[in-house]
Amino acid sequence: MFHVFNNLEEKVNLPLQFTFPFFYKPHPLSLIATDQLKLYLLTRRDWEQELSMGKMFGVLIVKDDADRVGFLAAFSGQLAGSYIHDYFVPPIYDLNDSSSFFRSEEKKISEINKVLDSDGFLQKKSSLESQYQERLALYEQLKAEKKRSLQQAKEERDKKRLAGVSGSESLELIKKSQYEKAEARRCIKEFEKYLNEARDALYAFQSYETSLRTKRKEKSIALQKRLFEQFQFLNARGVRSTLLDIFSPDLPPSGAGECAAPKLLQYAYSHHYQPLCMAEFWWGKSPDMLIRRHGKFYPSCTAKCKPILDFMLQGLAVEPSPLSSSRYSMKDLSIVYEDEWLLIVNKPHGLLSAPGLSSTLSVQSILQEHYRQTTLKVTHRLDMSTSGLLVVAKNEDVFCRMQEMFSKREVKKRYLALLDGVVERKKGRIELPISPSWENRPYQVVNHENGKEAVTEYELIEVKDERSKVWFYPLTGRTHQLRLHAAHKEGLNCPIVGDDLYGDPAEHLYLQAQRIEFEHPITHVCLKVEVPCEF
Repeated sequence: MFHVFNNLEEKVNLPLQFTFPFFYKPHPLSLIATDQLKLYLLTRRDWEQELSMGKMFGVLIVKDDADRVGFLAAFSGQLAGSYIHDYFVPPIYDLNDSSSFFRSEEKKISEINKVLDSDGFLQKKSSLESQYQERLALYEQLKAEKKRSLQQAKEERDKKRLAGVSGSESLELIKKSQYEKAEARRCIKEFEKYLNEARDALYAFQSYETSLRTKRKEKSIALQKRLFEQFQFLNARGVRSTLLDIFSPDLPPSGAGECAAPKLLQYAYSHHYQPLCMAEFWWGKSPDMLIRRHGKFYPSCTAKCKPILDFMLQGLAVEPSPLSSSRYSMKDLSIVYEDEWLLIVNKPHGLLSAPGLSSTLSVQSILQEHYRQTTLKVTHRLDMSTSGLLVVAKNEDVFCRMQEMFSKREVKKRYLALLDGVVERKKGRIELPISPSWENRPYQVVNHENGKEAVTEYELIEVKDERSKVWFYPLTGRTHQLRLHAAHKEGLNCPIVGDDLYGDPAEHLYLQAQRIEFEHPITHVCLKVEVPCEF
């Protein structure tokens, strides 16, 4: 599993700190190891078709006890139907191991699924449901007919009484009425037995189905928890923890622990290698929704990997997070407009608009510290990586009015972006619905079935050195809308320069909220604010 570098002609300095896995520029050793792994993948003609469909790979540069520097390789999930291949580190736990409890328990669950999905089961269920509904319809029809018949008989008796009848005839009419009612009740009662037979048969079958589904659910939950306990991770301090412990009190997402980075670190710790740096890259075509580019480096995912890596990296000297906004203060905020109701701030790259889960430091919190006598709220959001104009309300009423204006699309915005690639058309409109990638936050994906409407108009400014400068005019305000519309193959297919999620990292994201225009919510004067273009 320990691979020696081929043709390492010049001395490369070792990194002083381990890679921060959620935002990084690959170390030169990671680049060399990646190139070596890519050459190996090209030799595997037997994997060619599967690899073309897309897969994430990773490399981990390590030092062994003899101070030799080499690298480990891993892939996410399975490859060619297996978790184990000679060139790569093994999985944390092999789900395909025929001797493991997983396969035997999975087989039991599969047997229940076969019963529930079988033609015979579904046909019987449908037959019993139809039988019950047909008898129920006949029962309701019978009751209606009997009611109508009794009503007609009553009307006939009433006519005879009006015409005049003797005492004995009147008594005879009463007896006839009682008989007809009794006969109707008897007939309905008799049919109820017929209906109840169908109902009881259906309920018995539904009870059987419910018991199967309950059994399947109980077995699935028990199997899942037992499986999570098999995924035991080490960190640099030698401490061991399971998936359940790491994600507690929540349950881990499906596939947690099967990505490349945890596999690499686990193998390194288990064999007393010192991790030096790492990188992960995509091989093959992009999935339909999530943007991945062949050969490009990507950060570790947050939903599955962040809690695991946060644990596994304990005890290692890790690079500080470039995503931290702790370096910002009031002097970094340029206020370009202010009155007694509003502030418009020019936000720098790398600062949150409002406090989030990972950091409370933001434009809003910095301003609030400065304007202590006023309650401030940002009226919209810019991505942490995006710079530019941000509107801040000085009271709740103005905040609500601005929110309404944004929802009604009464606020016009223009963004400046530098794209990595050549945009062919001078102008255009992109309509690609967007939804979150729940298993890979904070990524967003194009989702034509369940995504929310997202519309962007654009205008090409210039093309220079295979890069395009454009104006973006977002007509909706979805998370990562401009970044996704720029990068996606159904959009411009040109990611924004510096986009660490959908393109290639750089010193910063080349996206600026450069102009904003709206009617002042109090004075109703048209406000049009611009800041100079940054690039």
